[in-house]
Amino acid sequence: MPSPAVNKAMDILQKLRKIREEDEAIDVKLSKIVQMTAEEMSADSAGCYITVEGNSLALCAQYHLNPELINKVVFRFGEGLTGEVAQNNRTQCFLNVDNNPKLEKKSSIYLSEVKTFIGIPLIRWRRSIGVLTLQHKENHEYTPLEIEILETVAMLLSEIVSSEEMAEIRDKFEKTSHLSDREKLKGVSLSKGYGLGLAVVHRRRQVVTKIFAEDKDKELNRLAIAFSQMNADLEEKLNATKLGIGEHVDILDAYKMFASDKGWYKKLENNIQSGLTAEAAVERAYEDMWNRLSGTTDAYLKERLHDLRDVSDRLSSYLSGDFGTTKSIKDQDIVVVAQTMGPADLMDYDYTHIKGLIIEDGTPTMHVAIVAKALSIPVVAKIKGIFAEVKTGELIGVDGTDGYVYMHPSAMVQQKFKSKIAEKEQLQAKLAELKPLAAETKDGEHINLYLNIGLSFDLDYIESTNCDGIGLYRTEIPFMASDIMPNVDRQIAYYQELMDKAGDKKVIFRSLDVGSDKLLPYWGNVGEENPAIGWRSIRITLDRRAILRKQMRAFLRAAVGKELNIMFPMITNVSEFKEAKETLLMEVEKEKKRSAQVPKKINVGLMIEVPSIVFQLDEILPLADFISIGTNDLAQFIFACDRGNPRLTERYDVLSAPFLSVMKLIIDKANQYGVYCSVCGEMASNPIEAMALIGLGFRNLSMSGSSFGRVKSMVRSMNAQAMSDYINTLIKSSAKTFRPQLISYANDHGIEIY
Repeated sequence: MPSPAVNKAMDILQKLRKIREEDEAIDVKLSKIVQMTAEEMSADSAGCYITVEGNSLALCAQYHLNPELINKVVFRFGEGLTGEVAQNNRTQCFLNVDNNPKLEKKSSIYLSEVKTFIGIPLIRWRRSIGVLTLQHKENHEYTPLEIEILETVAMLLSEIVSSEEMAEIRDKFEKTSHLSDREKLKGVSLSKGYGLGLAVVHRRRQVVTKIFAEDKDKELNRLAIAFSQMNADLEEKLNATKLGIGEHVDILDAYKMFASDKGWYKKLENNIQSGLTAEAAVERAYEDMWNRLSGTTDAYLKERLHDLRDVSDRLSSYLSGDFGTTKSIKDQDIVVVAQTMGPADLMDYDYTHIKGLIIEDGTPTMHVAIVAKALSIPVVAKIKGIFAEVKTGELIGVDGTDGYVYMHPSAMVQQKFKSKIAEKEQLQAKLAELKPLAAETKDGEHINLYLNIGLSFDLDYIESTNCDGIGLYRTEIPFMASDIMPNVDRQIAYYQELMDKAGDKKVIFRSLDVGSDKLLPYWGNVGEENPAIGWRSIRITLDRRAILRKQMRAFLRAAVGKELNIMFPMITNVSEFKEAKETLLMEVEKEKKRSAQVPKKINVGLMIEVPSIVFQLDEILPLADFISIGTNDLAQFIFACDRGNPRLTERYDVLSAPFLSVMKLIIDKANQYGVYCSVCGEMASNPIEAMALIGLGFRNLSMSGSSFGRVKSMVRSMNAQAMSDYINTLIKSSAKTFRPQLISYANDHGIEIY
């Protein structure tokens, strides 16, 4: 027999259904829903707000709030508790809010004392289109079931608020953007290059219009058919697409696994059993995951949320019968315009004809951007309003190099695009010719160029680039790709495959570097507030020493008779390095005791990623055979800047005096002690930044395979001594960035920084 709480939930759902089906004005329905919800939850007041002008909240329905504020803008995103819910896009509940400075008091919205506040976002297209709030005069702790009920109410309100019936109300607030009056639009580049084609608006996402199921068995059957068809089509499309080998393929494979996940499917079935339609069940499952994980700072979990959103949208389109009906343009070059996209969405088009991609909500780490980059498709993001106003069939030019989009480009602009596209094709041919040539500067300085790689990355780059070796092998990649912790034998197989592919070339293994934005599927999330500076990397493996010992054992057995280079990441002090090195040496002795063969030579190093270790170089360099600088983390920690925060992406630059001075200190110390030093962070993959590193004295750079040709071209066109004289003068300045000066220097001296 259902519990009283479950009965209450079903009763509320029935009342919601009844109100929704009434033939009344939209504002009357909203008021009834808000009042009914407040009464059922024993709340003293409640309100429903809609998002207007992008980041403001207007009160559209109320229960025991100030009626004079109806249809008026009350808050902005981030302002007060209501604005915080809208900005964070997740349910939030607060007790004792009468003492909370964020409680919205200036607006006179509340007519009585408030002790408890709960806010539930109304979500569409991952954006908050409004907020439902309830307030109590006394403290009231909401149960998980009550929160689930409120989120279902919010789901229905989202449907109403986003309907055409609300257009008249929203028009009171909205301003037109006059996008059509602007020819050249500035955005953010996610993938470089140039493209010209006819716009195709990507509109696959379906709005849930029917929430409550009339026949559960029928809905379960619809779900089963759509789920099966979606996965069959994904399998066929991805198998038929020639994408080669690389990270983009791993992303699509992970997406495919996500789409067929049995746990997710079971959740959908349970939602249907509770009375929802299949479409509503899909949306409810996503919103549940969003509310649990949207507050995370972990980049890996954020990308999993994006994948779930994309897979949910795809399944919904199969349920509606609209999948595959996206209006396209046959046999012509196209530019896809989307609010957001999943990595498999590109395969819904003839990707050989996609000449550009515009994603209004795009970020550099989103999976579709990575796949597009692998396909050499220029991508531009962050142009507000473009998705709503562009029409399929309009001519668009995409400048992924400088981050511009050209609407209805003139004949002169079109010709410029065609010239740039031709130049890029010529550049690709030129870079291919560099393979047999030495990476040597004009004044005879040889620069060792290595690859950053993992088993899931493109091993073919080892041969195609003619690199000097592997400067960073990310051993966490196979750990992250596995459903269980790889045992010693499986690890040996991974490492031997790479060493066999590398032949006699140098290979540097980095010990397991997980935590922060790299989570293992078989480890629980520890839920740290600041994972980037938390329990991660060497801290984990020193605490869980058995993992480190097994990996050291696998390294030793995979490199029998060869030279073995191992470096430890995230070393913060000398004692950590000593502990890690002693663990390796103990495993060496164990191998010898069992009369096993060992590598002919073992070199032990560390990564310089934490500022504290820079102040211990005199102590640690005599103990190390080599060091490698991870510029991504080092810059993040030096500037106290989250490198994944879009608000900070342009605030700090590695090409500035503080960071370049630190880099110079490290290379000078390494040279003083005769210790091999390389750079394996993103700086080494960018020609203009790699040029600066060579000027500082670095002679070993490790980069992504896709950047190898461009960096090599830069090396062969520069004079190392002249660059050294210039950069050492430059870093005495206090300018925020030296990037413009370095670009001008390169252009003036014929240095190729494509």
